[in-house]
Amino acid sequence: MVNHLWTIYILSSLKVLFFMCVVSVCLVLVNLCGFTDNQEPNFVKEESVVGIPSPLLKLKSWQWWVLVSINIFFLIGGQAASVILGRFYYNEGGNSKWMATLVQTAAFPLLYVPYLLLPSSSCSLKTMVLIYAPLGVIVAGDNMLYSVGLLYLSASTYSLICGTQLAFNAVFSYFINAQKFTALILNSVVLLSFSAALIALNDDSDAPSGVPRSKYIVGFVCTLAASALYSLLLSLMQFSFEKILKRETFSVVLEMQIYTSLVATCVSVIGLFASGEWRTLHGEMDGYHKGQASYVLTLLGTAVTWQVCSVGVVGLIFLVSSLFSNVIESS
Repeated sequence: MVNHLWTIYILSSLKVLFFMCVVSVCLVLVNLCGFTDNQEPNFVKEESVVGIPSPLLKLKSWQWWVLVSINIFFLIGGQAASVILGRFYYNEGGNSKWMATLVQTAAFPLLYVPYLLLPSSSCSLKTMVLIYAPLGVIVAGDNMLYSVGLLYLSASTYSLICGTQLAFNAVFSYFINAQKFTALILNSVVLLSFSAALIALNDDSDAPSGVPRSKYIVGFVCTLAASALYSLLLSLMQFSFEKILKRETFSVVLEMQIYTSLVATCVSVIGLFASGEWRTLHGEMDGYHKGQASYVLTLLGTAVTWQVCSVGVVGLIFLVSSLFSNVIESS
């Protein structure tokens, strides 16, 4: 038993170290691309790349694509792993919605390592509070809705319903970010949103075993509401980057993720204790089908992969737009 626990701890440590190493290597690539706080790159990136406007980053085209590709990799890989682990947590005996909400942001301290590798010039404390506190509260509420949805839906159904956030994001981007629509954007939004909307009309959509029809509907409504709130969040983040922060540095991406996650984590902890769910965690761990070590490892893996996904999401918002980030996430 002791050897098994040591194996679990070693694997957990390696997972954390791997994430930190990957982010650190990516930051080295960022610096090699000339995208630093102290050195301004020499070439202006064309606004017309992929037909979607982006912040005015002075980058060569290939440098910009390197950064975009890294963030796409973070988003797709982190999202797939986090959703699967989240469903695994529920399948194997986990039942705490607030714990599932908490782990979506709790691993943010890991981002301080790569954040410290980049010199930064933070804005005033007042500005940070006014931006990150409301966004963090929205993140916490959105995570809670997603946790309820994943509790009552299968991973595949949950992911497809999340695709409807594209339609919401298109509306918010138009009014908040003055997004100009092209045929390519409209085609992506319509096709991905339509495929997700078909789930609502499918009476035979698979639900986890033991979930009644009424709970399935609750999961569907919560996931749909979370998609709308998430789309609003992405547009507000883009608005903050372009209109308030106005710092063309990659450190602001990590800063956005760290401080919004800090606020969201505090809200989640308050919710965990206020709801009384903290009293059930010990019994939940003891009754976990795969054992206590697997319970801890599942939560740790979920927390790390959510941070990987979130860095990719925020990075694409900063480099391109909230709508582009949403298209990649829903595809």
